[in-house]
Amino acid sequence: MVLPTRPCVGLLAALFSAAPLPGPVLAQTVGALPPGVEGEWLTARDRPALYTDIAAVPSRQSTMAAVEYVASSQIAAMASEPLALSTGSNLTQMSSNWVAATFYVGASRLARISDDRRTLRFLSAVADHYNYSLRGARSGKTMLNADDIAIGDLYEELYARRGQEGVLMPLRQRLDWQVPYLARADDTPALVWWWADALYMAPPVFARMTALTGDPKYLNAADKEWKRTAARLWVEDEKLFLRDERFKDDGHRQANGDRIYWSRANGWVMGGLARWLEALPADFASRGFYIDLFEKMAGRIAGLQQEDGLWRASLLNPSAYPEAETSGSVFYVYALAWGVNHGLLDRDIYLPHVLKGWAALNRHILPNGLVGAAQKTGDQPVSTAPQDVGLYVSGTYILAGLEVAALNDPIRSLPLAEPARDAAEVIAATTPVPPAPVTVVGPEEIRRRDAEMRATSALSYDPADLNRPSTIAPLAPPPEDQRRPRAVARFAPDRLDDLLWENDRVAHRIYGPALEVREAPSGSGVDVWAKRVRYPFMDRQLKFPNYHVDRGEGLDYYDVGRGRGAGGLGVWYDNKLWTSRNFSTYDIQKTGGDEARFSVTYRPWPVDVVRTVSEVRTFSLPLGSNFTRMTSTLSSNISAPLIVGIGISKRSNDNGRGFVTRDADHGRLMFWEPDNPEHGSLGIALSVDPATIEGFAEDADNYLILIRVTPGQPFTYYMGSAWDRGLDFSSRQSWEDFVAGQSFEFRPIPQEVD
Repeated sequence: MVLPTRPCVGLLAALFSAAPLPGPVLAQTVGALPPGVEGEWLTARDRPALYTDIAAVPSRQSTMAAVEYVASSQIAAMASEPLALSTGSNLTQMSSNWVAATFYVGASRLARISDDRRTLRFLSAVADHYNYSLRGARSGKTMLNADDIAIGDLYEELYARRGQEGVLMPLRQRLDWQVPYLARADDTPALVWWWADALYMAPPVFARMTALTGDPKYLNAADKEWKRTAARLWVEDEKLFLRDERFKDDGHRQANGDRIYWSRANGWVMGGLARWLEALPADFASRGFYIDLFEKMAGRIAGLQQEDGLWRASLLNPSAYPEAETSGSVFYVYALAWGVNHGLLDRDIYLPHVLKGWAALNRHILPNGLVGAAQKTGDQPVSTAPQDVGLYVSGTYILAGLEVAALNDPIRSLPLAEPARDAAEVIAATTPVPPAPVTVVGPEEIRRRDAEMRATSALSYDPADLNRPSTIAPLAPPPEDQRRPRAVARFAPDRLDDLLWENDRVAHRIYGPALEVREAPSGSGVDVWAKRVRYPFMDRQLKFPNYHVDRGEGLDYYDVGRGRGAGGLGVWYDNKLWTSRNFSTYDIQKTGGDEARFSVTYRPWPVDVVRTVSEVRTFSLPLGSNFTRMTSTLSSNISAPLIVGIGISKRSNDNGRGFVTRDADHGRLMFWEPDNPEHGSLGIALSVDPATIEGFAEDADNYLILIRVTPGQPFTYYMGSAWDRGLDFSSRQSWEDFVAGQSFEFRPIPQEVD
């Protein structure tokens, strides 16, 4: 291998670790490699025997030798090239674009199991060179471009192995920006993922982000757009995908007038399905849709394999481009072997296709170690030359080889677990140290530089000192003995005097005196938490600095604001709602078993200038119920009856103002919130004694149900909630049907003594 003759511009100022440097930083020397390039990368492994017998599964050893050879050859080729400032159309360099990213996908998987740490060092240096960022910042369209998301898989892999938050932050910010567009409620003429290749580039990155963070919004959003793309591009009769919608019209046909089904486009889809299903939770609602699609495509693709073991660029018209073509074929070998290894495809049926294809791919490995006969970048079949190569081919060859090697092993279940965290020694050994400046020459400068770096490490503040949980980590389940369903209530001085209560179905809180001092004008509205586990989760969720992020078990995304939230009350007088501030005192009477019960007091508050009112309220939430029973006693300096307004905060967004149901005959006020693209919809229901109803009203912040109350006499009402991404209700209709079937007792229940 000839060394490069000019510097790799801007190449690879690799990660500066927060840990102390392991030793002196060596100075640059004249005639050394360009900064950041390691000499080991520039030499490929020795070429192994590449012939395989299609009558038998090749050994793991021989298969891995071929995989390591191609991987090292591709790294050597990439590292030997100068790196251009603009990487958008780079085809052979260490770019951040999709071409290079598809190599990183395969190389990352190899680095999980390889004893050779050079691959992971190379990947680490590339990721650090790009500061873990993505292309596409110039416009909204490019911010949504799936191709520019593909490199996110590399960042996710490095985060999974190292747990360094900054590695994932730029990617997560981009995905957060994309989620509302992917999760839009209505179909649009234009798709976000409008071409088949996109299904390889972006969806697996979204699925892994959910696996890494616990937040299902990424997976749910990607699922919506995936299905939109399939609805437009999947042709059920052919069991194949069109590359994009242009290939439906007469101007994009084969010479014989038939539709064009491009091999690599369908390869992207099959490979993307495999990677998507690896991260898809076993209980994900749409999982069957994707497995069915994968199995249909596999059956069709297997039947289109040619005698030489490859697939032609035009799947249904192989004679149009009769030459060998590997860039589609390599995906099919990968996907079919993957399907066998994970029990989705019958081994007896599909193994011969895999072995025939693997042998064919190996016949096209060029003397330089790269896979030849690869169609160039494009959007449809074209002629291919034997010497043509592509990073997407070498990357997917690695994936295919790993699956061929795994044919020697038992079937693996899905989803796959993320890789375990690396030991500190492994991280140190696979993280390139930034080269010293060229001015560091001679022993004295080396000593000075070494002392400077040690001081930098010693004097820098370490956020880990606060022992706060990661902003990215999913919510870890509690110990097994803490996972039993129970109803709990807790006063939380650690959260500014919140009072929390939850059971196996719902979770709520109200705000206490410390928050009243800190965040005026906080008030007596009732907060709703979205919950999808049967055991208590609020305490563990609140330990995160931002508990408004879903980490797998639920979150608080409901904004009480100045409103009543879900069931706060006030006195309705002169067409205005007069409300208390935060609760003043509390008494928890029952927690940890089949009921959470507590009472609170609210200090007197004015009703205009005509009277003053105070309140004592008892809350009771039994196990198995979506409804909290509230019994309130209002005291007043005037004995005249009160009109009390019990409210639900208004909500609106781009998806509308939600749905309000007012039912005086049954004493109900219900509100189904407009869909939140990231988190779904909450439903709130209030139930009061119909005999006390005075009507309905609303103000700027609330929908209100009005009841007649006598000061000093207790009255009871119920507040219930539901979440369409929780465990019990998937729609407004299912929630409202449930509410309609409930019966409520409004007579005061004597206070129990525990």
